[in-house]
Amino acid sequence: MRFLMLNWRDMKNPKHGGAERVTQGYLSALVRRGHEVFWFSEEFDGCVPEEVIEGVTVVRGGRNILSRAISAHKWYRSQSSFDLVIDQHHGVPWYAPWWCKTRCIAYIHEVLGSIWKTFYNGWRAPVGMVGPQQERLMLWLYRNVPFWTACESTERALKKNGVRSITRIPYGVDTQALEELPRKFLKEEPLRLVFVSRLAPNKRVDHAIRTTHILRQKGVNATLKIAGTGDSLQDLKRFVSEHQLEGLVQFVGYLSEPEKNELLRDSHFLLHTSVREGWGLNVIEANAMGTPAAVYPTEGLTESTLKNQTGLVSEEESPESLASCLLERLKDEEFYNRIRVAAWERSKSFHWSQILPIACDWLESQAQRPVKRC
Repeated sequence: MRFLMLNWRDMKNPKHGGAERVTQGYLSALVRRGHEVFWFSEEFDGCVPEEVIEGVTVVRGGRNILSRAISAHKWYRSQSSFDLVIDQHHGVPWYAPWWCKTRCIAYIHEVLGSIWKTFYNGWRAPVGMVGPQQERLMLWLYRNVPFWTACESTERALKKNGVRSITRIPYGVDTQALEELPRKFLKEEPLRLVFVSRLAPNKRVDHAIRTTHILRQKGVNATLKIAGTGDSLQDLKRFVSEHQLEGLVQFVGYLSEPEKNELLRDSHFLLHTSVREGWGLNVIEANAMGTPAAVYPTEGLTESTLKNQTGLVSEEESPESLASCLLERLKDEEFYNRIRVAAWERSKSFHWSQILPIACDWLESQAQRPVKRC
């Protein structure tokens, strides 16, 4: 069978993130099953128009919402027919059900909602105001298209917006859980905190920095390592410099998977302060390395982290609340060991070996259902 994924970025794009990593995982698995798989995405500086990544043919065209859609449509018309087109949404879809003339599903990680205002503020505030309205209209137009997502909160949001058919399949991770859980103690100094993410406004990395600073003010010898790159990097470095926190925070940049795993394994807690997540892949990756997460009570994160079972969830979305949540538990070694073990054990159920067969079976079934016109 022939599959096509439409997604704004691919794995070679400098701004790729968790969405692209899981997309590559699914598509590569389809290739291993003997299918022909394509991925159409935006161009970026230095890219080639077409290349093969792990068996997936990646085609690039356009650099913005309009030009990428025109490029995708033009390229699509030159191709042999596809059995399934997967229209991946990131605030704005590809509207493929109305032009692909074959089976089509929508793949979505999160309904952005308030995140629009996080990205579009200042002189771009009108876009942030219009974005949620556009998104609601888009979901209404797509209400009869089968949706695929991983998060229960996203499923609820889709239903609220009138979507009628939703399939939820959890995300998987490449990270293999440690065979044995090494001993780790909270009494070890310093308290090693880590933040692993694309550095973007919606991740609220500055909240993790503030949380660490509050812990220091409360007498906890805490440090924070920030792994990742992104548009917010220079602003964050400036924030650290202005508040004289250089001894507290270390930016370690982009890490390879082995380097990232080593950092996660060495840390006491992963911090996650995002406005909203489709799930929170790095939480499960940290858990696989025997490190629980301390997160904000936001959609997605409250599913990847089970409160007081596999990690900590603050009462409010504030550095003060997250610091208080950590302070309550820092002397309880028994509790820490219990959530570490539970998080580590749970992470095994999210390995790709458990998830990919389910996802690929479903995608193949979608590629064989009767074609319905929108």
